[in-house]
Amino acid sequence: QLQASGGGLVQAGGSLRLSCATSGRAFSSYYMGWFRQAPGKEREFVAAIIWSGGTTYYTESVKGRFTISRDNAKNTIYLQMYSLKPEDTAVYYCAASLRVSTLVRRKENYDYWGQGTQVTVSS
Repeated sequence: QLQASGGGLVQAGGSLRLSCATSGRAFSSYYMGWFRQAPGKEREFVAAIIWSGGTTYYTESVKGRFTISRDNAKNTIYLQMYSLKPEDTAVYYCAASLRVSTLVRRKENYDYWGQGTQVTVSS
């Protein structure tokens, strides 16, 4: 349903772009998001986008550094990450929600999850 890609190893200050392609029922999602999970920590919200209209949401720690975007024709969302910091190191997951809602920050509101892609930022 969701295929995430684009993770890797980068030095602090560098950039990466993550992609997440949708298929199947996830194709009909109302909004999609990116979450991340560092070792020993809870999975946390990073960013989300509403398919229709493109409204975006970010967690405070990534505002001004990360940009979420969508390509409706390709049924794909992206997370462009700039000025990466070691604390951004985590497995990043994309997720899709079928619910017509703006409660995009809660992982419980997502119906489909991608397999995760590792982002490692070295200092």
